[in-house]
Amino acid sequence: MILLPKNTRVHLAVGYTDMRKGIDGLAMLVQGVLKQDPFCGHLFAFRGRKANLIKIVYWDGTGLCLFTKRLEQGAFLWPASGDPGSAVPLTTHQLANLIDGVDWRAPEQHWRPAVAG
Repeated sequence: MILLPKNTRVHLAVGYTDMRKGIDGLAMLVQGVLKQDPFCGHLFAFRGRKANLIKIVYWDGTGLCLFTKRLEQGAFLWPASGDPGSAVPLTTHQLANLIDGVDWRAPEQHWRPAVAG
């Protein structure tokens, strides 16, 4: 579960990113390529070419944070293509699915019985 302030937006950078970039390099991509403010309190997610690593840049009000996750098996599902420099908006629930390695576009619904007995 991810706890984020209300009105926090999540932006998925379309395409792949050089994962050698650190916090400053990714913040510069947010500003220069995505044309967004990296200090606005929104989350900006980037995926590497191998699709098993994501990095998320977030301004918490006192400093930039960099979250990283690598899947040991499988790949993070990402938008196939789009305009260079564009980002796909996600809900926080979709972000939680993405981080868990689940298809955030159509998560599998688990069947639950309607009544007990």
